[in-house]
Amino acid sequence: MRFIFAGLCLLLSFPASAQQKKPNIVLILADDLGIGDIGTYGQKIIQTPNIDRLAAGGLKFTQFYSGTSVCAPSRSALLTGQHTGHTYIRGNKEIMPEGQEPLADSVQTLAMLLKSAGYTTGAFGKWGLGMTGTTGDPNRKGFDEFFGYNCQRQSHRYYPTHLWHNNREVPLEGNDLTNKVLYAPALIQEKTLEFVEKNQNKPFFLFIPTVLPHAELTGPEDEFYRKYENRFEETVYKGNDYGPEATVPGYASVPKPRATYAAMVERMDHYVGEVVQKLTELNLLDNTLIIFTSDNGAHSEGGADPAFFNSTAGFRGQKRDLYEGGVRAPFIAHWPKQIRQARVTDHIAAFWDLLPTFTDLARAPSARYTDGLSLLPTLTGKGRQARHTYLYWEFHEGGGRQAVRSGKWKLVKLQVKTTEKTTYELYNLETDPGETRNLINKKSSVYKKLQKYIEEAHAESTLFPLYLMEGR
Repeated sequence: MRFIFAGLCLLLSFPASAQQKKPNIVLILADDLGIGDIGTYGQKIIQTPNIDRLAAGGLKFTQFYSGTSVCAPSRSALLTGQHTGHTYIRGNKEIMPEGQEPLADSVQTLAMLLKSAGYTTGAFGKWGLGMTGTTGDPNRKGFDEFFGYNCQRQSHRYYPTHLWHNNREVPLEGNDLTNKVLYAPALIQEKTLEFVEKNQNKPFFLFIPTVLPHAELTGPEDEFYRKYENRFEETVYKGNDYGPEATVPGYASVPKPRATYAAMVERMDHYVGEVVQKLTELNLLDNTLIIFTSDNGAHSEGGADPAFFNSTAGFRGQKRDLYEGGVRAPFIAHWPKQIRQARVTDHIAAFWDLLPTFTDLARAPSARYTDGLSLLPTLTGKGRQARHTYLYWEFHEGGGRQAVRSGKWKLVKLQVKTTEKTTYELYNLETDPGETRNLINKKSSVYKKLQKYIEEAHAESTLFPLYLMEGR
């Protein structure tokens, strides 16, 4: 009995972090960041040393895809583990005076599954999937704590009038349409680091959907801005001033849009470094899987200049396109002692793979339904990696668009809402990653196979109908 007691005392003398077996999970989601905006993916102007170090110490994917090419449905695909032919939110549907169409009560999220497995869960940044008090409230979708912008429309402003802490509105005194006093990303970063401090002795899932570098283009004139302030020849971006309603801002004029954008990306990288440093200080880094990615392709809103920075890394298209520049995303996984350093994989994967990956490593309940496949074999190099027959995307604006990738082939369908206007484009991404040579008239058998995948993948939604009744 004496030996049992002594052993128990020895066990309790170790810090909880040393006893912890389930890994922490940190998921960092940039907003409108192009794959080419990061040094490890070829960026030559903007410096991203902290994200580059994650890649050097972990695994970089070269063929990873976001949920779709615009915000809310992409995030819905991420959190539900379902592509946009199945996921509940498939477009940006605004609700006034604040918020977007909420996730339904019936929708299961990865945070809910991790919470049921004993994880403390927190989200810090931009939500956009249901206002406080609705069925899509982040606290009702598995997050113990939320701090940031509940409404993605509000997140167009970096000096907003308020943020949300769970169900409490937090006024930001001094901020209005013209005055910029409290910089929201800095406040959100403080709460993010506090969450790690508070929960260091138990497994946690930390979701960081940062608003950077989404437009508007603005920020403090700090060391990041001063670094780029006089480096470029600039043309003043003359946007519209904010309208009479603060809840529906436009984009204001930006004196130096290129310098401002570069500073925003590097500031985001600095925040990533602070998270890594906090995990290191608390002796949590070795037991933490860190994922870094972006919600869609590069944007050109508010004066951003993706061509100048090569933000799409040479791929065609950008945000709102289903070409590679709109949906191919950076994806870096860092997990010391589990992921070998400086690895690169061309495994084809997408947002909906994260839910089964996280539930797999956390030994959490499986989702009722997912389009995803666990990436643990690719991350750890152990076991056999299952592969998708195809990946599928849809986008409901611009006449409606669909796309499917199967192996090296990609089929893009345009103007899908009106049959007489519908066109198809077929590309071989192995030989033509820039999607410049449409082979639709030369590969009819490939087209027919991929078109069947599109028909199979899309389940019509009454909330977000893709097809118009006319002409179909």
